[in-house]
Amino acid sequence: MNIKKKRFPLLIAFLTITTVILAQQVGSNSPYGRYGFGVLSNPALGASEAMGGISYGLRRSQQVNPGNPASYSELDSLTFIFDLGVSAQLSSMSDGVNSRDFYNGNLDYIALQFPLFRNMGGSVGLLPYSKVGYNFGNRRSLSDIQYLETYRGTGGLSQVYFGAAWEPFKSLSIGANVSYLFGNFSHSRISTPVTSNALISEGKNRFSIRELKYDLGLQYSYNISNTKSITFGAVYSPQITTKADVYSSVMNYTSDPYQSPDLEPVQIISSDTLSGEGFQIPQTFGAGLTYQTENFLVGVDGTYQLWKNSAYSSQLDGLTDNNRYNDLYRINAGAEYVIDPYSQNFFNRIRFRGGISYSNSYINVSVSNPESSQNIGMGSYNEYGINIGLGLPFHDLRTGHLSMLNIGFGYSRQDPNSQFMVGQDMFKISVNMNVNELWFFKRQFE
Repeated sequence: MNIKKKRFPLLIAFLTITTVILAQQVGSNSPYGRYGFGVLSNPALGASEAMGGISYGLRRSQQVNPGNPASYSELDSLTFIFDLGVSAQLSSMSDGVNSRDFYNGNLDYIALQFPLFRNMGGSVGLLPYSKVGYNFGNRRSLSDIQYLETYRGTGGLSQVYFGAAWEPFKSLSIGANVSYLFGNFSHSRISTPVTSNALISEGKNRFSIRELKYDLGLQYSYNISNTKSITFGAVYSPQITTKADVYSSVMNYTSDPYQSPDLEPVQIISSDTLSGEGFQIPQTFGAGLTYQTENFLVGVDGTYQLWKNSAYSSQLDGLTDNNRYNDLYRINAGAEYVIDPYSQNFFNRIRFRGGISYSNSYINVSVSNPESSQNIGMGSYNEYGINIGLGLPFHDLRTGHLSMLNIGFGYSRQDPNSQFMVGQDMFKISVNMNVNELWFFKRQFE
């Protein structure tokens, strides 16, 4: 029986269902999701995330690595890899006076990797690009009326990608991803009177992004000996320039429209469409170096994104192209150690991982004194992270292939550089199942 023919329709159906589910996930509770495209995601899966998010120089036959598409060619002709990740996250926010906690659980990603031709491999999957999810506010007063001003937002960008890599010469691989980038964004400001029975007012802005995204990758490996190698990796993503309609409205309700989603407005104050607003996602440069032996791996990555002066609709944040964004710098470093990957002892085959990361924020925010509502200028934040994790190996006795259950623990801190901004501590537990199986063959007997 041809196993390939039997299972590919199931794969297509599973990917379709997962696309719908993952596209609806929020996965973030951060007030900084109000700006730009939200909180950006790092394209590091499973084991990579536990090593601080390194990916550019990672080249392994048992791990999907969409962070550098050149890695797909490191796969033998009979291997199929299925990779699925879920996570739970606790976010604790504080402005120095008040604090609040949020919890999230998410399906993070799904990715597949498989051989195409000799020295050529492919991958397909669904990944998050950015996440928007926030709900915060405070009490304000206007004349003798006190009201609660609340900011709420949902949405984000996801990407369905297909990638391929080719190894034209020994030790050199080149690859590319083509992704369909899509997502919906909704940003609202709700004014709820506290001292009167006046109507609740909601100002809302909505827009959607649908565009193609391209990623190019290269990897070169140098074998120091039979068990030691160094891999250099580099990636480049061109700038995306697109247009979208921004739907802006101000409506009055008798109660909170978020608590009663089917509630119709009693008054429509305004409803406008800004057609063809310009949006840009900038070009990205990345490079990384990895050193690997049978027992040990260590790597470091650097990323640079040219966000400064990128186009975005001023209707959404009241900022300009000159003060909205910062160029983003990110450094990731990590390591993995296994006592003996070939040992009969299970503990000796466990992979121990750890890593650190640092980046500045690509967004600026308008900062106001909460007491006087006076604007004091622009602010931003730096983000620090630390990760640890385990890789629990499972051997298929029939094929000898190795699958891995990856468990990771992460802590990150968004550290603001201006007074009155919110600091955020995030704790994350992630579980990833990496299944390595023989698929491309015909069985002689059932």
